[in-house]
Amino acid sequence: MISGMQAQESDLRRVGLHPDFWHPLAMSGEIKRGGMLGVSFAGEPIVLCRADKGEVFALEDRCAHRQVPLRAGVLCGDAVRCGYHGWAFGKDGRCLTVPNLGKGEATPRGVRAYPCREAYGLIFVFTGAPEKAEAVQLPCIDSAADPEYKTRFLSKRINCHYSFMHENLMDMNHQFLHRRYMGSIQPLLLKVDRGEDWVEGTYTFNRVAGRQSMGEKFMIGPRAKSASAHEHDLMVIRTRYPYQTLTFCRAGSDKPALDLWLSYVPVDREQRVNHSFGLMMIRRPAVPGLIHLFWPFIVLFTNAIFGQDQWIVEQEQRAHDAQGRDMNQEIFPIIRELRALLSRSGVPINL
Repeated sequence: MISGMQAQESDLRRVGLHPDFWHPLAMSGEIKRGGMLGVSFAGEPIVLCRADKGEVFALEDRCAHRQVPLRAGVLCGDAVRCGYHGWAFGKDGRCLTVPNLGKGEATPRGVRAYPCREAYGLIFVFTGAPEKAEAVQLPCIDSAADPEYKTRFLSKRINCHYSFMHENLMDMNHQFLHRRYMGSIQPLLLKVDRGEDWVEGTYTFNRVAGRQSMGEKFMIGPRAKSASAHEHDLMVIRTRYPYQTLTFCRAGSDKPALDLWLSYVPVDREQRVNHSFGLMMIRRPAVPGLIHLFWPFIVLFTNAIFGQDQWIVEQEQRAHDAQGRDMNQEIFPIIRELRALLSRSGVPINL
């Protein structure tokens, strides 16, 4: 772990995401029975395999023989045979068979096996020390199983350090970026809460000019009739390391209209690219089936917003790389707190 003083002195964009968590590496639907998928965490190649009975397991994507990708081989039940010489490895990583091994010769070493779980339509891999996996909980995403919500899955590779993603969502002052789609909105940070491994901001908003787009209107729904003139719509954004969440509640409502869960997983060893996975839960209107009519507008609206966010964070990464270090002049207190959290929670990037 990085000490507090080191965190203050270090460049956040050179702090790696801590591996000792359950990180989503794929969507469940990407791997059919009997199939394999090559993924990576911070430059480490991992192959995800779905056995014939449906169970998913994860192995180091390098054959112990010649280090070629196991994903180019064949899945036989719950064992992977390398496509080069046919060496077979079990789901625990042990080398099971070597076709040309002489009688009485010791079986070679196997490959690394990763703890793997499937939940919420995602495949999570514990990328750190395997003995720690049982003590670390999967993220809790309650709305994903709530029939009052319809879920959209998000999966996108973005060319920036994961910390830019946390900052982009936490700082609602960047709504100016979305003025074309959302009009002129003035955010107001009402309070900041914090803990050892989390920081949270609560916002409300005033529309200064322009109108809601159809997608935004359908996504957050109408203001509750029971809401008083003094009640405000509230947006709560939290980074509980290493995940991030956003909930939006209409004034007078008892449940969020929007519940968003996000994880930003580094792909390359330098951690200049992340794969963003997310679940966006939209509360269904009271009229059955109405959300299916609204859904195309919601998708178009969110795609436009996410597209602008992707473009801007990738510009931030390019500026960092061109300047060779972090030159940002951050003045927003909650982002300063967020940066400190990410710094002290991360690990050095080993190149």
